[in-house]
Parts: sequence; C-alpha cells; structure tokens
Amino acid sequence: MRARWQASPPPAGLACVAALLLGMVGMLWQPRLPASWVLWLLLVMGLSAWWWPSRGRWVGAWLTGLAWAGLHATWSLGVQLPTAWEGREVIVVGQVVGLPEPQARRTRFLLHVDDESGQPAPLRGRLLRLAWYDDFGAIEPGPRMQLQAGERWRFRIRVRAPRGLANPGGVDAERYAAAQRISATGYVRDGGEVNRLSAGRGIDAWRSGMSDRIVAGVPDGPARFVRALALGDTRGLDDRDWQVLRATGLTHLVAISGFHVGMVAGACALAAAGLWWLVPALARRVPRPQAAGAAALIGALAYAAVAGFALPTVRTVLMIAVVVLARLARRHVRIVDVLALAMLVVLLFDPLSLLAAGFWLSFGGVAWLAWCLPSSLHWAKAFLPAQGVATVGLLPFTAVLFGQASLAGPLANLVAIPWWSLVVVPLSLVGSGLEAVHPGAGIWAWRAAAACFAPSWQVFEQVAQHRYALWWLPESPSWALWLALAGGFWLLLPRGVPGKALALLLWLPLLWPDRERPREGEVELVVIDVGQGLSALVRTANHALLFDAGPAVEEGFDAGERAVVPALRALGVSRLHALVVSHGDNDHAGGVDAVRDSLPVRTVLAPPGSPVDARAACVAGASWTWDGVRFRFLHPGLHFPYLGNEASCVLKVETPQGGLLLPGDIGAIVERGLVHRDADALRSQVVVLPHHGSAGSSDPAFIAATSPRLVLNASGAGNRFGHPRADVVVRWRRQGAEVLDTQSGGALRVWLGEGGLQVRERRHDRARWWDAVRRRQAGGLSYRLEEGRPDAPED
Repeated sequence: MRARWQASPPPAGLACVAALLLGMVGMLWQPRLPASWVLWLLLVMGLSAWWWPSRGRWVGAWLTGLAWAGLHATWSLGVQLPTAWEGREVIVVGQVVGLPEPQARRTRFLLHVDDESGQPAPLRGRLLRLAWYDDFGAIEPGPRMQLQAGERWRFRIRVRAPRGLANPGGVDAERYAAAQRISATGYVRDGGEVNRLSAGRGIDAWRSGMSDRIVAGVPDGPARFVRALALGDTRGLDDRDWQVLRATGLTHLVAISGFHVGMVAGACALAAAGLWWLVPALARRVPRPQAAGAAALIGALAYAAVAGFALPTVRTVLMIAVVVLARLARRHVRIVDVLALAMLVVLLFDPLSLLAAGFWLSFGGVAWLAWCLPSSLHWAKAFLPAQGVATVGLLPFTAVLFGQASLAGPLANLVAIPWWSLVVVPLSLVGSGLEAVHPGAGIWAWRAAAACFAPSWQVFEQVAQHRYALWWLPESPSWALWLALAGGFWLLLPRGVPGKALALLLWLPLLWPDRERPREGEVELVVIDVGQGLSALVRTANHALLFDAGPAVEEGFDAGERAVVPALRALGVSRLHALVVSHGDNDHAGGVDAVRDSLPVRTVLAPPGSPVDARAACVAGASWTWDGVRFRFLHPGLHFPYLGNEASCVLKVETPQGGLLLPGDIGAIVERGLVHRDADALRSQVVVLPHHGSAGSSDPAFIAATSPRLVLNASGAGNRFGHPRADVVVRWRRQGAEVLDTQSGGALRVWLGEGGLQVRERRHDRARWWDAVRRRQAGGLSYRLEEGRPDAPED
C-alpha cells in the first residue's frame, strides 16, 4: 500500500492540474454541451478516480475538468434571459456593480438585480449589462451622469439575451457574456421613471470616490493614467491611448498586473518586518517571518480589491497565500507548485475564466518564467532574460487572442517596467494610501506620479507612430497555436540543444497563415456581419475592394471600427485598392471614416451628388479589370439625380465562372429599369439582396434576370424593419436560389472560381456552445428566413 501511494501523483500536483486544465479546455471549445446528467455522471467518476491514489489519478482530474467546466457552462446559459422575454419592458431594482462607463451620449454599467420576489423572475438575482442614453436632441448629458458605483437604483428597462456580431477578428460578445454570467443586455427605457434608492457603498463606491479625487487633484492629462495605475480605473483612456499601448506592448502595465500586487505585498512585508525589529516584544507572540507573510497577504488582498479583483491580481494573491501558508507550516514549496495550486483554485472556483484572455496571459507568463529562469538568479540579472522569455512565450497567445504582435514591445518594456513599476506606481499608491487616511494628503504624490509619467508617455507616443511598431496578423487555424507553443518551448531550451533554428518553422502557420486568396481569374466575396447595414469585401488575387462600411452612431457603436477593420485585418487585407460607398445613408456609409483612418485606401467612389467625400463617381459604364476579373458599374447613369437609396451604386463583378452582383439599396423601380436596359448584364451566380430584403425591392423581373444560385443578405438580428421580408425571401427561393443571412450565419464568405461556388458561414464554421443563434433555436425562437424576422415572443 505504501508503494502504491508513492507511485501515484499528488492530487494537487502539476500533472493533475495540467490534466484538469486540458479537460476544461476540451469541453469549453466544443460546439455543444452534453446533457446535464451525463456531466454529473462524469463528475462523480472523475472525482472518485482523482481522489483514489493510483498512477492514473490524472485521468480522474481530466474527467473532473470536463464535467466541471461543462456544468458551469450549462449553468451560465441557464441564467440567460429566456427567449420568451426578448424585447420586454420590465422594472427592476438592483445595485450598480463595478465602475459605470460614462461616454458622450450614453453610460454603460452592470446592474445586479435584487434577489427578491418583487423582481421579474428570469432576472431575479442576475447580472445585467445596461446602457443609459440621453434623450434625443439633448444638448447636455442627462440624469445618467448621476449614476455612481455601489448605488441602488430602480429602472424601467428593455431587455434581450446577450447577442453579438460574428466576424473574423471580431470580439466575441456572446463568449464574454457567458464567461461573466451576464443574463441579459438592455437599455434604460424611460429616463423619467428611474429613482436612486440608496447611496453607493462597498469597495466599488470607495474606488469611484478615490478616482474622482485624483481627477480633481491632478488636472493634467496624465491623471487618467494615475487612476489606471492606482485603482485599475481605465475609464479615462480613449481609443488613441489604447492604440499607443497596444503598439508599444504596454497594455499589461496599465491594467494592474500581478507584478504590482507583488510590489504591494513586498512593501507590506517589509513594513511588518521593520515594526517587529523596532518592537522586539512582538516576536514573543508572533514570529517575525509569519508576521511579514501575513502582512504581505493582507496587503495583496486589499490591493486586489481596490483593483476590482482582476484575474492577474487574483492569481498573485493566491500564489502569495500558498507561500504564506507554506511558511506558517515551515515547508518549502517550488514556484511551479505555487503556480499549480493557484491555478487549481482558480479553475475549480470558476472554470469559465478560461474564456478570458487574462487567464492565458497571466498564468502563461508566470509559467514560462518559472520554467526558464532559475529561482536563485538575482532580480537585476533576471530582468533582461525575463523580457526575452515573456516575448517568446506569450507571442503565440497575443497573436491568437488579439491578432497582433508589438514589434516595439520588448524595447518599450525595458523602459516602462522599471520606470512605471518602481517610480510611477509606488507614488500613485502612496497618494491613494495617504488620501484614504486624510483627504488632501495624497495629492502631492499623485501629482508627482503624473509628472514622472508624462515624459515617458510622450516617448511611447512617438514610438507607436512608427509604421513597424505594431504588426497585425491574419487569422490562423486553431492548431497553429500549439505548433507555435512547441516552437517557443524548443527555442527556450538550454543553449546546448541543437536545431533551434528549425523551431522557427513551427511559427510559420501562426505568423504567416494561408490567407485563402483567390487565384487568377477567381473572386472572393465576404459579407461582414455589421448588424443592420452592409459591408462587403470583394477580393481578387492581388486586389481588394470594400463595398460599403456599415453603420455608425456618434459616440457609440461604429461598425467600421468594431467589425469591418478587424475583419479586414484578420483576412490579411492590409490596404484597399478601392472603397465603394453605394450611397450616403448611415447604415452603409457610417463606418467609412474609421476604415479610412485605419487602412490605406487608394480611391473612394460614390454616386454623383452624394454627401460622401469621394475621389471619383460610380457611373454606369465605368469598368476595370483586376487579375482577370472584370468590375463594372451598372447604375446610376451619368445624369441620374442623387435620390438616396435609388441612386445606389450597382456593381457587377465578372469571372469566367460567373458573376457577383452588389446592388446596394435600389428599389423595384430602378431594378425594372436595369432589366429593361440590359437584362443579360444582371445574370449572376451570387447576388447580395437589394435593400436588405425590404418589401419595396426584389422585383420579380429583376429576380428572373439575375437567376442566382446564392443570395446573401445583411441585416440585424430582430431589426425593427422586419428585414428580410418573408415574401421577398420566398420569391428568391422560387427562382431556385439559396438564401443566407448574417442574422443566422454571421459573416458570409463565398469563393467563385474553378472549383465552383463555395460558401462558408462564420457561425456554422466555428460553432460554439455559447452561440446566441444556437441558443435561440434551442429555445424555439429562431431566425427563420421564411418569416423574415424572429418569431414573436409569447406573453
């Protein structure tokens, strides 16, 4: 029996924790979840095998990881808003969680609904993501500016289940909602029916008040960074700030990291040790090492609370706790064991933390450093090697998670880490500590922190403007990550290991993936999911044209910035040879400025007389050829007046295998005119549905003239226009066409070439259990093109 116990790995050892992690990863990236009874059965089997001492104990940990992650995923979906409640107006009472995010025309915030019988049953005790907008035509911000962290409010809101766009390179809002257990999203319906019930309380209210003091005491620009470094409050950072941070690889420093928590813990430990040295009698009650460890843990926990318990801070607190407990038990633990125990606690407490980028960057970075750097190495000598290890080890994660690599990051970190972490952050924390003791006492430290920060930020702004500072990477297949990690492991092996140059080959699928470009004479069409609007990429072997750029709302959602540009970068498009803006309506032209600001655009075309800032006009008869593919405009005519939708550019793309037709928002009258002038020119294999499938478009004669095999539509989920209309969809299908929509399929990608017509739907190609469309279909409220809009929810 003794030999048997010795042969089995420890239940919290590295092997079992790794097996638990692999099991959770295997479950969370599945397209669907098993039934609950299956998961409970696997959990019982896994825990039994994990607890029983044997060589196969890691198998039990793996089964436990599968089951536990699956159950948490099931519970997360179970708390989301039922489909029957979509679009309802309800009155809720709850507490504001975290720090509200005020913007120019709205405030976004999290609300935890009270768990009381008077609240709507599906929302009782749940977390909501809400937006509070100013009234239409308001000149100044309304009562939303009174919203503060920790307060209790009564709201009338309109709710819907979490839903996001599905695009290459885009943010997966549905995955975020599942990981954060957000039950519903919505907005405050009537600003006159809201009431503040109680003042703010708790740590979030304290953070908000301290943040306001920093703003009042440090009027200079760097105050927003002092708030971020001292409190984890990044609300003051704008898009340009984040662009600079991404380009220089410094995002991890502004979001309070584990290193900052370690600094606070170390300072508290030194303070306790100094106190015990000054008052030796204290050692009679508590030994000095134990007192220092306890002070370090308390300080780390307090700072993590101030920072909002971000995942890197929680990881560091857990590691410090393990070390302190080992000290109290007078046992020695390796850094690898400390990391494994911290990871075990995080995974058991919240398996869905694996869906967040912070988990992989936080634990991955420490794991690489623990493996590559000897613990006996002095911190000063380890600084440069640590930068190299972090760069090589974390590059695969940043490439997959964010689609980018900061080439300036290693050099910028050499300056920022010691200067910000050893000068700016301590001054910021000293200011916060003094201010907590006596109002006004910490202003001098905050101002000193801002003064020390400002010169370095000016340097980094200049570095970020260099064209090679940030490298955007195309989207790669999932297996490329594992090859790159194997390559990094090979590169970081001891110097005597041969063949390290060959390890670089393992990085190629990640850094230079296949962009699936069409060949000579072929064309690719990508209809990007931008909600209620249109943006479509047309790509040949060596050229790229963007047809429209989606909608944008002032100081709100900009599809050009949030959907179109990330999709273009993920597809490997670094420049546009042409940008065609079909007409000036916001749902087609709203994102144009964001696209032009982000990518080089050779020429912009728009209808004559449109409000779009264009270099040339799209006029019927204009044509050109790229890579064996012909492009020509069929509408508007030279003297056609600008009439909004009816003046839309109609673009025909012709290949030897067939054609594509992009008609913008033209209506039935213009469609009949096109048929009358040249019906043969309309025949196409693929057609983008005119005017999103409205009742005033898709004339029967136009449908007969085009006779497509595939019809693609761009419209928003549950849009108020009812697009696409049921009768319109039926007409196209009677002609023999297959109709696909971004509502149900996400981004639609079509290839037309020698291999025939091929199509790929983003949501079906990368199906995941958190997918909103899959959830709605399971709940009986599906996006059905036969009816043109979601089924009406039952009361």
